[in-house]
Amino acid sequence: MGFQKTKAVKKHAVMIRYKSGEFGIKIIASETPINLRCIRAFPDRKRGPGGKYWTCSLSFESVERLRDRGFHLHPALVAYLQKAQSNLEDFNESLIEIPGLKMDLFRYQNVGVQFIEEQNGRALVADEMGLGKTAQALAWLQLHPKKRPVVIVVPASLKLNWMREIKMWMTDPGAVEILNSTKPYSITGEILIINYDILTHWVKDLIQLEPSVIISDEIHYCKTNRAKRTKAIKKLAKHTDHFIGLSGTPIVNRPIEFYNAIQMINPSMFPNWKYFTHRYCDAKHNGFGWDYSGASNTEELHQRLVSTIMIRRKKEDVLQDLPPKIYSFLPIELSNREEYYTAEQDFIKFIRQRKGAEAAERASNAAALAEIEGLKQLAVRGKMKQAVEWITNFLESDQKLVVFATHKFVIQELMQEFKNIAVKVDGSVSGSNRQLAVDNFQDEAETRLFIGNIKAAGIGITLTAASSVAFLEFPWDPGTLVQAEDRCHRIGQKDSVNVYYLLAENTIEERIATLLDSKRMVLDAVLD
Repeated sequence: MGFQKTKAVKKHAVMIRYKSGEFGIKIIASETPINLRCIRAFPDRKRGPGGKYWTCSLSFESVERLRDRGFHLHPALVAYLQKAQSNLEDFNESLIEIPGLKMDLFRYQNVGVQFIEEQNGRALVADEMGLGKTAQALAWLQLHPKKRPVVIVVPASLKLNWMREIKMWMTDPGAVEILNSTKPYSITGEILIINYDILTHWVKDLIQLEPSVIISDEIHYCKTNRAKRTKAIKKLAKHTDHFIGLSGTPIVNRPIEFYNAIQMINPSMFPNWKYFTHRYCDAKHNGFGWDYSGASNTEELHQRLVSTIMIRRKKEDVLQDLPPKIYSFLPIELSNREEYYTAEQDFIKFIRQRKGAEAAERASNAAALAEIEGLKQLAVRGKMKQAVEWITNFLESDQKLVVFATHKFVIQELMQEFKNIAVKVDGSVSGSNRQLAVDNFQDEAETRLFIGNIKAAGIGITLTAASSVAFLEFPWDPGTLVQAEDRCHRIGQKDSVNVYYLLAENTIEERIATLLDSKRMVLDAVLD
């Protein structure tokens, strides 16, 4: 990475470009207490070789903070700041009105809906994970209630969540149907939700419906040309007026993974595959074949995309719109539904047998607790496959993630799945190794995932390298839950924190979540 020479001043900042194509800031300053306080406010700061400078990611807030603290800004950073301020003023001028939308959008989400509208419903919403891409797509559907049928293609782990979000956001969306079987059957819905894994079995039937809108969530799933899912959605995309792609994965890091997405949204944007791969994928022949895994001319690609089909915001770009915490409840389908249902019926019989004056006391005895514990374990076992899929997809966004669980087997399975990029803290980890795991997660870019036991890792540590935390299992009291959430939401965290609850649908987990929510409301009322 390099930078242009600047005048000899005590503290200045210049724009730099990493090998990945992403931009950052290089900060050169004497290490006075005031300067260090400013620099340490950036959670992703890194000290350069020899300790001669610092680097951090490029964002409106970062540049503004440096300017306000008296740092001399290189002209490229001044121009960046002016452009960002100009865009913000333009966005503030007018917000689109969406009749029937049940909840208010954040300002930047409204801007996203405007962008989709300006592109006539053919757009790529590439906001970072946690900024509500689903809400923006549904708001556009609410804006156009006659554009039906709609086909929403998603990872299996997100099907129930899309159904839930439709109910939350839309008024009279029409009949909503989740397609599950690999054997097509008569379709009755106007909004159809289907996962990529079974799309190839349904594509002919869906084409016959002549869908008005296709929404492809996590569109980077369609990166491989030979994959059945890619072939299926490319066929479907040719038979629709509107195509909205959603992905939080940075395109400039892996351009080849988005060629199919770009072609489905705007087929005429690039002449052909060869042009795109040689221009933007740093195509190289290795003696056996072509390697397209690189990146080249990334700034040019970014500018072409944002000036045509793509809108992308990072958390730090819209921080002024966000609350300190954003909660998301993600319903997960059980893979062991029959086994769970049988155990649940046995538990109901167990409680009924203890009816009478001593019912409450007996329902809380050791036997009852053992029955409840059995249900909790069945619930988490049944959602592990889709939970792993959700975590894998989240990590595609290049953000770090904290995951909390209770049972040892859950933590072990996650560590086995993500062993090359994860650290853990549970009861088996000693004090020194516990701090080593925390430091590794905080400081090492390749350590993307922190897996913690809610009790062992829920207090006394700082995990601000992540601004997202997910719960696979739940304690009985909200205080423990909040303490665990706050491992990310601590001094030094510049971002809003996204909190995800991965709940097994129609299980005891939903009842526990309801209980926690009511307890939290009572606790807040008492404390506040």
